[in-house]
Amino acid sequence: MTLPSTDTAVSYPAGAVTGTGTVVHLEPLSGGRTAVLLNASPCHPVDAGWPDQGPDRAALAWNNGSAAVVDCVVGGTDGDSLFLGADIPVRKGTAGWFFVVAHLIEGATPSLGQSVTVTVDADYRASMSLGHTGCHLASLALNHTLADRWTKEVALDALGDPDFDKLAIASSTILPNGAVDVFRLNKSLRRKGFVSDGFAEDLPMIESSLNDALLGWIAGNAAVNIRCDGDRLTDRRYWECSLPEGEVSIACGGTHAHSLGELGALRAALALTDDDGTTVLTMTTSPNPER
Repeated sequence: MTLPSTDTAVSYPAGAVTGTGTVVHLEPLSGGRTAVLLNASPCHPVDAGWPDQGPDRAALAWNNGSAAVVDCVVGGTDGDSLFLGADIPVRKGTAGWFFVVAHLIEGATPSLGQSVTVTVDADYRASMSLGHTGCHLASLALNHTLADRWTKEVALDALGDPDFDKLAIASSTILPNGAVDVFRLNKSLRRKGFVSDGFAEDLPMIESSLNDALLGWIAGNAAVNIRCDGDRLTDRRYWECSLPEGEVSIACGGTHAHSLGELGALRAALALTDDDGTTVLTMTTSPNPER
């Protein structure tokens, strides 16, 4: 069966939760599942390269059937084989490869060339969009709060602060209306100039300052814009927002709220743990975190 020779056109960056696409490939999988590839989709897939935001919840419908989307992942093809998720052997954008949204379903399937309507769970999408926007905002606030803890010049974030988030991040998980970010305060970070002395003692003050910044930014209710270089899955997309400290533009492939005011009572909680001698900082953002 012929594999796609173009990337999937995606409409989720603009906030679409419904859309129609044509079946361009059906790939039988183990466990009775089938990967349905459409030429266009509003469904956000999880990207194994940085799986911070998981897949949308969605359903497919065609003129003689329907199916729930049990998973939605980024796929890649060289024209000969289809690879899904972590099995993709190359980076997105590699010449000669095409990257697709793979809708995984069970049971009945549509036919090749058939028109399929994709309906995304709008409430779940909205909660994940709030979580992702809050994650960006909290990371910027954390960078700003920790800006005076550097003794060397390092990469700067979109507001011109030392980018602690980029340099220390170990994992990021977007949750409905929130997120969990894990940072490692290891030797490599200290060699880059980060001062960890007294960090535990200062943690309550750091958390308070971070939340003061969040409170002010959210109260400003600035609009959030997603700027896209194109409508294909691998086209670059940017989260943009105007904050009092300056214009922010962050490369991001996820979904987002339309304005900061939608985040409401979002706050961040910080906690330190030890992982085999390495200090680990966890930042949890949510509407009502445990204090």
